[in-house]
Amino acid sequence: MKKVYACIDGLTTTPAVIDWAAWSARRLEIPLELLHVLERDPDMAAVRDFSGAIGLGAQETLLNQLSDLDAQRGRLAQEAGRQMLTSAQERARSAGVKQVDGRMRHGEVVDTVLEMEPDARLFVLGDHQRAGKTGKLHLDHHVERVVRAAKCPVLVATTGQFAEPTHFVLADDGSATATRMVETVARSPLLAGLPCTIVRCGPDNPETRRSLVEAQQILQAAGFTAGAQSLQGEAHEAIPDWLATQGASLLVMGAYGHSRIRHLVVGSTTTTLLRLSPCPVLVLR
Repeated sequence: MKKVYACIDGLTTTPAVIDWAAWSARRLEIPLELLHVLERDPDMAAVRDFSGAIGLGAQETLLNQLSDLDAQRGRLAQEAGRQMLTSAQERARSAGVKQVDGRMRHGEVVDTVLEMEPDARLFVLGDHQRAGKTGKLHLDHHVERVVRAAKCPVLVATTGQFAEPTHFVLADDGSATATRMVETVARSPLLAGLPCTIVRCGPDNPETRRSLVEAQQILQAAGFTAGAQSLQGEAHEAIPDWLATQGASLLVMGAYGHSRIRHLVVGSTTTTLLRLSPCPVLVLR
């Protein structure tokens, strides 16, 4: 049976990640597995790089001490991870999830996600934004790498608070990929019964209106209450501004429609929306 996988790290969005994952597992009626990945601390690697500068007489003793310190930190990290997983499982069960398990792995988050993907229906993880030298907030590199690599849906908790969604917004650009995304939403029980607004950025013309009506009809045929909204301007600017005025609970969108080279040259709408969205984001392939 497929599972919802929640990647937890103990940082600020972890409670929301657990709650979103629990909500998703209940809606999909599948088990939940909580993942905690112990990654190698790059600062520790930097400490070891000084070993060549240690005098010959003291080198063996100091290297042994560094090794013992490294092992102690590893044991503490594992114990903290076990306690976090235990607490997370209790939180998920109290939220009504019947089948929940926890797993701790060593390595990289994206590698673990790809390893688990054959058994995954959905991945849930949190975004921990960081400020660059200019003060601009950047998307968590774990989030970006997972969204780029995973073929199954990814739900990104952008804040540390969870509120059960009462409405979702579907960002549609009129492409064949967007039509498939609408069809995926229509078939899935994850969002069934929630009111939806389809948003489209760009010129308001007969072709745009026709494709919006077609998207509405697909969702309405599946039992959704679906409205439509045309926005002016670039999607990565217009959609977050509009979301902030609507109180939407969840943004649903596609992932990385452009090539990597185009992303390097002009940026990515997906990355920017993930970074700027005032509400959690469900990314579909």
